[in-house]
Amino acid sequence: MKKSTTGLLLGSALVVGLSGCANSGAQSTSSYGSEQDAWYQSPFVCGLAGGLIGGGIGYATSSESDEDDGAALGSVAGATAGALLCADFSSQIGDSDGDGVPDDRDQCPNTPAGVAVDASGCPLDTDGDGVPDYMDECPGTPAGVEVNASGCPLDSDGDGVPDYMDQCPNTPAGAEVNALGCEADVVLQDVNFEFDSAQLTPGAERILDGVAQKLSANENVRVRLEGHTDSVGSDSYNKDLSQRRANSVKDYLTSQGIAASRMQAIGYGEEQPIATNETAAGRAQNRRVELGEWQQ
Repeated sequence: MKKSTTGLLLGSALVVGLSGCANSGAQSTSSYGSEQDAWYQSPFVCGLAGGLIGGGIGYATSSESDEDDGAALGSVAGATAGALLCADFSSQIGDSDGDGVPDDRDQCPNTPAGVAVDASGCPLDTDGDGVPDYMDECPGTPAGVEVNASGCPLDSDGDGVPDYMDQCPNTPAGAEVNALGCEADVVLQDVNFEFDSAQLTPGAERILDGVAQKLSANENVRVRLEGHTDSVGSDSYNKDLSQRRANSVKDYLTSQGIAASRMQAIGYGEEQPIATNETAAGRAQNRRVELGEWQQ
């Protein structure tokens, strides 16, 4: 076999063999010392193999007069390359904050001592509210709820009922409220119906969507839905109409996921006016649906 051909074969062997060592070394480094290296990943073994192959290449590619020098130089070069490729440099990678994630992979390199972190080295945030668990005073906040710096849901009016549950989010400071966050029963503004009908308007449904969202979050509260009318028409007709309207609101909230067992629908007709029935404006106020806490 010609020396050039021998050199080509040995060169190929060097590339393939040392590439395998390099891959093994890279895998060893990525595991960060979690497993003991295989014998063939040892820098000594890789250096020995590199030296033999490099020496063969140096011999095969040199002229007859300097075969010994070529073999020696090739052996040194091959041994050096093999040892470097298989060397494990993981022990040189620091972990400044001592969280178990090496600095070259740590996206939060200054985590306080003892804080549990994820694979990126960042403090755990179980509820995903942006406040890490070790700082979070309300670690079970539902997804999507806006929180303060302590990780607790916002309570803008300070009534003890967080905004995402509060049906009356602008209660005056110091006011005593019920489980809905309201001082008393609240009129559902703009929850209207088609003329002389229990059919909700599209605008009313949008209002009730917000009511349903907060009732879903405030899952332990039960509510009363009260229907009221003005005095136009007979007492019996108004009583029936108000009941159908209260039922319509209940049915819509049920369709939005609120359990029917949490709601009581009552029609009062014209019995409980809040304004005069002598004017159009007063009658409009009397035609209403109220929401209150249902206590048994």
